[in-house]
Amino acid sequence: MLQRGEPVKQVKQDKAKNHAKDSYNYTDKLDPMKISLKRIFRSETTGIFLILFLICLVLMVVCRETFPTSDNLLSVARQFSYIAIAAIGELMVIITNGIDLSVGSIMGFGSVLAGFLMHEWAFQVPVAIIIGLIGGGMIGALNAFFITKLNLPPFIATLGTLSIARGLAYAITKGYTVPCPDAFAAIGQGYLGPIPLPVIYMVIMGVSFAVFLSRTVVGRRIYALGGNEEAAEVSGINIKRIKCLVYILSGVLAAAGGIICAARLGVAQSTLGLGYELDVIAAVYIGGASANGGSGTVLGAITGAAIMGVIRNGLVLLDVSPYWVQFAIGTIIVIAVAIDQFRAKYNQKRQLREVKA
Repeated sequence: MLQRGEPVKQVKQDKAKNHAKDSYNYTDKLDPMKISLKRIFRSETTGIFLILFLICLVLMVVCRETFPTSDNLLSVARQFSYIAIAAIGELMVIITNGIDLSVGSIMGFGSVLAGFLMHEWAFQVPVAIIIGLIGGGMIGALNAFFITKLNLPPFIATLGTLSIARGLAYAITKGYTVPCPDAFAAIGQGYLGPIPLPVIYMVIMGVSFAVFLSRTVVGRRIYALGGNEEAAEVSGINIKRIKCLVYILSGVLAAAGGIICAARLGVAQSTLGLGYELDVIAAVYIGGASANGGSGTVLGAITGAAIMGVIRNGLVLLDVSPYWVQFAIGTIIVIAVAIDQFRAKYNQKRQLREVKA
């Protein structure tokens, strides 16, 4: 409404200025650079990278003559590469709010199956590796059957297959170590230039599954299932099919990690991967995945595995008893999950404040 005596032209100019000011503020809020910086600093992966950087910085100061050498760093990367590969599969399971305790046993079973076929039946290396991966996928499919068809909790189902896969590994080898051919050992002991081949495998699988989870429809459905299973089902997502997929992929990737580890050792043994499920699950949680499902990244899982590898290496260089390694990893798991719960509560309160505002 115009006030008496107020010029019409002046009112139009004031409105134009106010509109321009509002547009500026709106554009400022949507500035891509500011939004990207906020996302970077709020990202869980950024915090994990910072932790890894600080640990490396401390070790560079304390072990300045041994830790920062290229040989040592590449050796560390090779040592945690198979854990990181298995952690990628575990990540997808945890994103769906599940858990796979059988990954360590599948690592042993897949490697023993491939090694036995090469040693006893003279299978070609590529064929034996493919059959070993299929064997891991079959254990993953068994997990999926127990969970989706028999409605068993993931913890119970995978606890059972932990013993099943380990028992099969013992039955195949009868407890003996299976020697592997040199062509197979080269997969884990070879180099591409100065970089160990297991590190190359880890990078390839990491990039592939990062793209799969972030850029494909199936990957988005995996996150949706973990975020809210009921809402995902209502929206038309076949949740049983997605669960089957992630458990099968977890089995295949665990077998891949076990095969690479066996190639690095040059032998396949039924005890390979014993207790590795702790390291794999720890890598995922340390890497920022939520215990409630719905979040987590491949880069975070690999970084979590790197943190554990660096800590192990640092304790060895400092001549600390290896028994303290498990203590350190267990402590880190508790801290990582506690931080996740704190972050979830903080984000919830922040969202409530934004809604009220």
